[in-house]
Amino acid sequence: MISTDYFSSFDGQRIAFHRAGEGRPVLMLHGFLANAIQNWVEPGIVAAVVEAGFQVIAPDLRGHGQLAAPHEAEAWPGDVLAMDQEALAAHLGLIEFDLVGYSLGARTAVRCLVRGMRPGRCVLGGMGDSGIMQAGARAAMFEDSIRNGEAAKDPRAGKYIQARIRAGGLSPEALLGVLASFVPTTAADLAGLSIPILVVSGRDDDDNGSPEKLALTLANAKAQRIDGNHLTAVAEPALAAAITGWLTA
Repeated sequence: MISTDYFSSFDGQRIAFHRAGEGRPVLMLHGFLANAIQNWVEPGIVAAVVEAGFQVIAPDLRGHGQLAAPHEAEAWPGDVLAMDQEALAAHLGLIEFDLVGYSLGARTAVRCLVRGMRPGRCVLGGMGDSGIMQAGARAAMFEDSIRNGEAAKDPRAGKYIQARIRAGGLSPEALLGVLASFVPTTAADLAGLSIPILVVSGRDDDDNGSPEKLALTLANAKAQRIDGNHLTAVAEPALAAAITGWLTA
């Protein structure tokens, strides 16, 4: 059974988070243009993690899902998504826990680690080296698509992203805030992270660079490929198996 609760983040923005299961907590962060239910619940990943003996805590990231979609620039300082997770961890009193992210969630997880969060284990899904260290080009593509739709430099991407925005009831202004909050992560930052990290992506997913190169840059990481591309890998049972396998290793 999944329950939904709310908390006030560091700046008073109200954010939703979903919980299921009992046991060691796992903080799970979803991707861009999605939410916790779409990314983790509907593909069966939450059910698999709960069955493995964990408690899932899955927030809707600021600008996504329920609530917290502000338009004001001051609501989008650098690293705001990581700051929200720090506030959530403090709100719940999390001390011993694990951390999982997919795409934007993986990028946010890395920023949490760089800023000092220390889970026992971490999984970074749908993410490679350039997505972490050189997010500018991909962020620029998203910004262009959000602002211009089918008139974007890549009309197919613009059409697709506009459809996702409409289907999810998302705020374009808030999504632009998400992109504006990105902070660079350096190779030295990554090399300083010693916790065990699994970097897992679809075989046809190099949207955010190379997961293998990202794993090599990290101090204590392993790369794994599963079936699928950036969008479809989430629905592959192999992703749930990779996450639970790493958390229980």
